[in-house]
Amino acid sequence: MNAIDKLINKIKETNNPTVIGLDPRYDMLPNCIKEKYSGSMEKICEGILEYNKALIDSVCDIIPAVKPQMAFYEAFGMDGMKCFQETCKYAKEKNMIVIVDAKRGDIGSTAESYSNAYIGKTKVEDKLYGIDYIDFITVNAYFGTDCVKPFIEDCQKYDKGIFILVKTSNPSSGELQDLKLENGKTIYETMGNLVENWGKELVGENGYSSIAAVVGATYPEQLQTLREQMPHTFFLIPGYGAQRRKSKRCCTWI
Repeated sequence: MNAIDKLINKIKETNNPTVIGLDPRYDMLPNCIKEKYSGSMEKICEGILEYNKALIDSVCDIIPAVKPQMAFYEAFGMDGMKCFQETCKYAKEKNMIVIVDAKRGDIGSTAESYSNAYIGKTKVEDKLYGIDYIDFITVNAYFGTDCVKPFIEDCQKYDKGIFILVKTSNPSSGELQDLKLENGKTIYETMGNLVENWGKELVGENGYSSIAAVVGATYPEQLQTLREQMPHTFFLIPGYGAQRRKSKRCCTWI
């Protein structure tokens, strides 16, 4: 079963189209966690992990997926990266779909290495090494096709998926993404067409591809346009509901 079918089936099982974002910020941790874990970065990250696990335990039977944002873990250094790893593993143990929000993107061997790190495998001597607790990663594909190709190949090999940035939810996204090209199409529409085409070989039983898209709910007209031109592309929709509050993020799908 490919990645997008696993996600859709989990959404049907829980009857819930939302994903919980785990974006740790020290100033927003509960006081009980701060008081229990203090004195070093290692201890603080242990507290974040305990808090993440408590959140996962609370929602794993009603929310299909978890989405940790890499930047918030990277900010805590190597201890934060360990916390990220253990958070993903724990969510997978609880049968949640794990979407890593890393927005990786580059060209050539760098793109290949990013893909290998999260959804593929790295060859060392005569063995392949990889991880099995990540299902999707977000990708910035504005480098073009050679940026996306390694991710697509790993999706095909290992039944993984990617969410490609098409129309982002931030206020200044239109400075570039809304610009019109000579053919009358906007840049975000052009990216949408590319994503739809890139995903043709990975359409699953539910009619959607594991090459999916990020489309912000903060721009409903553009969202409708993209929905019409991308019939086989699954949408991750940030900017819906609680995302505008600085304390948490909430996403959904259509």
